[in-house]
Amino acid sequence: MRVTRSLLSDKNRRYLSQLAKSSPKWQSVVGLEVHAQIASESKLFSGAANKFSSPINSNVSLFDAATPGTLPVLNQRCVEAGVLTALSLNCRVNPVSYFDRKHYFYADMPSGYQITQQRAPLAENGHLEFHVFTPGVHKSPYKAHAKLKQLQLEQDSGKSLHDFDRSLVDLNRAGAPLMELVFEPDLADGEEAAALIKELVNILQRIQTCSCKMEEGAFRVDANVSVRRPGDPLGTRTEIKNIGSVRGVAGAIKYEIQRQIKVLEANGTVVNETRSWNPEKKETIAMRDKEIQQDYRYMPEPNLPPLHIVMGPIRGGGVNADEIKERIPELPEQTRQRLEQTFGIRQEHCIILVNDAGLLRLFEAAQIGRALSAQKLANFLINELYKTLHEMDLEASDVKFNPDYLGEIVELIEAGTINRPASEMVLRQLLEGNPDRPLQIVENNGWKQITDEAELRLLCRQVLQENEKGLKQYLGGKSKVFRAFMGAVYRKSNERADMKKCDTLLKEILGELSKRKVD
Repeated sequence: MRVTRSLLSDKNRRYLSQLAKSSPKWQSVVGLEVHAQIASESKLFSGAANKFSSPINSNVSLFDAATPGTLPVLNQRCVEAGVLTALSLNCRVNPVSYFDRKHYFYADMPSGYQITQQRAPLAENGHLEFHVFTPGVHKSPYKAHAKLKQLQLEQDSGKSLHDFDRSLVDLNRAGAPLMELVFEPDLADGEEAAALIKELVNILQRIQTCSCKMEEGAFRVDANVSVRRPGDPLGTRTEIKNIGSVRGVAGAIKYEIQRQIKVLEANGTVVNETRSWNPEKKETIAMRDKEIQQDYRYMPEPNLPPLHIVMGPIRGGGVNADEIKERIPELPEQTRQRLEQTFGIRQEHCIILVNDAGLLRLFEAAQIGRALSAQKLANFLINELYKTLHEMDLEASDVKFNPDYLGEIVELIEAGTINRPASEMVLRQLLEGNPDRPLQIVENNGWKQITDEAELRLLCRQVLQENEKGLKQYLGGKSKVFRAFMGAVYRKSNERADMKKCDTLLKEILGELSKRKVD
């Protein structure tokens, strides 16, 4: 029904005007494709080792080299890993799936085709819920949802090495087992895509089906990006290939969205093409266009029978989906709920803890045998520990000292034995390899907090005596000088003063001086 202007109240007109102003001119649509290398000792169809950083061409079987007469033999461990991953991502596992040949001719693909699953993949129709929260970008966390179209098994290609005057081929990776996960275009921007990847990495590492080491090529992300006017059909998409980090996913998609909008606003046309992400220049670069659909000449793989997955109570023999489902551990979302409900930790802190497996391990280990406030421990890890690790260019997984020491540091802070700057100095000592317990380190270095009121009062009086100009300004009504006094007390105590007590004592002394001035 069309509503005329006369039927709208002034309040409703103002609301609709504000709504129009707040609505975006452009809407971005993002879908992801992920190649996750299965954590298996051997390859998908051969017995060659599946190991990173081996000498060049040392993990190559006759089948990997496409020697005539050799046949593929399916690795059961890889099938089990695929089923476990599919079930962890809420997929429907197909009782029967098929393998196909996908033909393309690259120097690092000796057979001239890749064995994949095109007609009927291992699993379909999954979904993943995840939290989107980037400090500095989002004020508070929110939940997003992405549908997983399919999960399929396939073999990887080798690696081409290009020199100035020649190209060489390393077949160590040829035939490595992959899971390809194809997500629907359900994401709005790069931050949502990065959050999805974080959650997926977390899940795969929990169930131990992929190492997710992007620096080793074990986890590779392709992003499909398009923009459109709100309400219009989907726009022309571009594909960004092989993004090498989680933050790179966010950066590449953000850049590509802005690039496409700029092209369209200049009355240009977005070309259907493949692009790469340059992390140094922070821009996407055109690789090849996709206007002409490549014909991969798919055909059923004649040397592999249909893959049957056992469903139901039948035990023994083959791959049983019900047996595998029993092996699913506590997944990241369940951990977040446990931390929030059991320990009362704030949602944003739960997200940060669970997104960093090393930090979560430290959090859980530091509580053993101690009556600590879980929220205060989380605060300490997310603030003081993260800050110190960042300054030393380390990760939470690099912490080698006893996690119980973290609980001891928090107890020392709560007892007033040390302040937070001193706790960071203790952390630095521990990270540098000091074998002493935190309290011993504090005592050896004289880092105990000054809490004696007489000593603190003397410090405050000394600071005021040394800042006559500032004192006159304060007594003259310039109250902002108080912060300078507090800073001076902090420095004069070598950062050891109990600043809460100093705040009270300094105000008390200044109050007395103000009263004398009036009298």
